[in-house]
Amino acid sequence: MEDSQKPDLMDKIVSLCKRRGFVFQSSEIYGGLRSAYDYGPMGAELKRNLMSEWWRFMVHSREDVVGIDASIIMRPEVWQSSGHLANFSDPLVDCKVCGERFRADKAPRKAEGEDAPITLGDKGRAKAAQEKLTEAGVKLQRDGTTLNGAKAGAAGYVCPNCGSPFLSDERRFNLMFRTSLGPVDPIGDVVDIVRKAMAEGADDKALRAKVEGALAASSVYLRPETAQAMFVQFLNVQQSLSLKVPFGIAQMGKSFRNEVTAEHFIFRSCEFEQMECEYFVPPGEGPKYLDYWMNERMKWWRSIGIKVDNLRFRKHDDDELAHYSDGCYDVEYKFPWGWDELEGIASRTDFDLKAHAAGSGKKLTYFDPEAVDPETGKPGRHYVPHVVEPAAGATRGVLAALCDAYDEEPADAEGKGARTVLRLHPRLSPIKVGVLPLVKKDGMPEVARKVVEAFFGAGVNAKYDEQHAIGRRYARHDEVGTPYCLTVDTQTLQDETVTIRYRDDRRQERIKIADAVDTVRKALTETT
Repeated sequence: MEDSQKPDLMDKIVSLCKRRGFVFQSSEIYGGLRSAYDYGPMGAELKRNLMSEWWRFMVHSREDVVGIDASIIMRPEVWQSSGHLANFSDPLVDCKVCGERFRADKAPRKAEGEDAPITLGDKGRAKAAQEKLTEAGVKLQRDGTTLNGAKAGAAGYVCPNCGSPFLSDERRFNLMFRTSLGPVDPIGDVVDIVRKAMAEGADDKALRAKVEGALAASSVYLRPETAQAMFVQFLNVQQSLSLKVPFGIAQMGKSFRNEVTAEHFIFRSCEFEQMECEYFVPPGEGPKYLDYWMNERMKWWRSIGIKVDNLRFRKHDDDELAHYSDGCYDVEYKFPWGWDELEGIASRTDFDLKAHAAGSGKKLTYFDPEAVDPETGKPGRHYVPHVVEPAAGATRGVLAALCDAYDEEPADAEGKGARTVLRLHPRLSPIKVGVLPLVKKDGMPEVARKVVEAFFGAGVNAKYDEQHAIGRRYARHDEVGTPYCLTVDTQTLQDETVTIRYRDDRRQERIKIADAVDTVRKALTETT
């Protein structure tokens, strides 16, 4: 196992997320839905804070990027022109032993002829699998839950669940969710078509064509990415604000992919959120702006507290590049299972605007009155801009922030002081300050609530907390990443001071109640 892999950390993150209200399994009381998750009170705040930081950095801190919020459902022609209907698919394979369905390109690799032991969950399943294979003419030796004697085939991979090399042929699996738009249920039309075809004895090919036609008549798709709306609305945005190239269009929002393999908690799921920008540049300047956005995006990930040693760039090899791309880099994070993609930064050339211009019949060009036309040599040039795309995963960013911030401190020599703490960047923290009355009497709760109201009035998310002993309350706030806690005690009633406790080093000091809001707000502003 590589040094970068820490599977036990992932288990701890998942446990913390449920225990402290960050992430829950969707529909959990009904058995859960493996590929979907709900964000609890702490998770919703963390995700919202991370996305707000991205929006501030990408849109509110610069003059050349504007934002949009496009519809999740678009006309099917958009996905036809972009290539998603034809090409947005994965190779799907079924294991003939355990029944697992998986992506061929994500499966464990083995050389042809290499030993491929098959491991089942228990001896009963192993025995049943052995008998099934024997009936098919394949004789293997059973050792408890493992079947030995199988060899990897020419496909070059085995089942990720049991290790079996006995697999179905690859099939293409479209990743887009299809639904219908309108009051008429297309299933009724399909049933009528099938009944009529059965009565007439129609062949399978003709029946399939009729069914596909009935479904396509009302079919729409949940977007698999936020990018295409920014290309489709390029001209509207540019003309409405008289923007000059280079400029960018940014968008955050939900995307949906019918993933065959959902893995690593919220890292890969069927419903997720993206933070993308399409930055339009003059032809030939894509490589320059690719370098620019690489530096900008790495700077941002570091600015929200992600450790430098846990971030790196990975350049895409030539055989990884999309046919329209002339360069792409991933920002990778060292997750508990190893290095994996956090954000992609790609130079997409002029493919997207040209594809939508061809599909829609609309002219998607930019006129630069100051540029020289290369054909006439005169000022004024029409051209199709090229695009550089920084595209980050918001849900992956949340997971990276949690993994990066998670820490366990051992007990001291007396066995005291052990704690779990989330060292989140304060601007990402779900709660900025906890306000804790030492006891629930003597007027302390009333003073604490007034302090909370002062923070609310200043736009700082504060939390009044009076449950359990003060030590347990500190521990609870450490686990959700609260950077500051204010304790109201007997001295507060005498001199109007409170104790401020700092999460990271547990340092405490007395400050005036009147200075509390400014003290915390200044710390939030100065923290980098």
